[in-house]
Amino acid sequence: MTNDHPSNERFLRVFLQKENDLRSYARALLPTWEVVDEVMQEASVVMWRKLDQLKNEEEFLPWAKVIVRYEALRARRTFARDRHQFGDDVFELLAADDFSTEEEFLANERSAMKGCLAKLDPAQREMILLPYRGHGAVLELAKESGRSVNSLYKKIGRLREKLARCIDAQLSHTGMKGELS
Repeated sequence: MTNDHPSNERFLRVFLQKENDLRSYARALLPTWEVVDEVMQEASVVMWRKLDQLKNEEEFLPWAKVIVRYEALRARRTFARDRHQFGDDVFELLAADDFSTEEEFLANERSAMKGCLAKLDPAQREMILLPYRGHGAVLELAKESGRSVNSLYKKIGRLREKLARCIDAQLSHTGMKGELS
């Protein structure tokens, strides 16, 4: 990936796509989200400067994790005198941990959830998603339907249980059930 305009756009797209993974990795190495924010800011600047080292987008996450790791080590030196910090040996174990299983599990879980939501009829799907539509959505439906808010939440709870059972069944078919528990 060279530093021309289209490559910069591709870099930004890939970076934004993988930013949550990188933040999670950094958080496993660092004591607070504030330090994670600082490290991610510095790491993103380093990534931008070293963009020409990246051969293709498929290699982005491992390449970026190396940079985040070094920036985390640098940040760690600034607070290493705090006796509540991990020792170097624990830090190295955490940094070397492979989070690909977690990423695979989350991808399978999202896929299972989409599939299970698709199995619900449209009214059930609407009901289960209602609390996420914004403040007052359940109250508004209660008024429109003449039902109590409590009865709607009970129905939503039953639908969530049904959805959870479906997701568990889907994950058990992939062999991923309970792998992160």
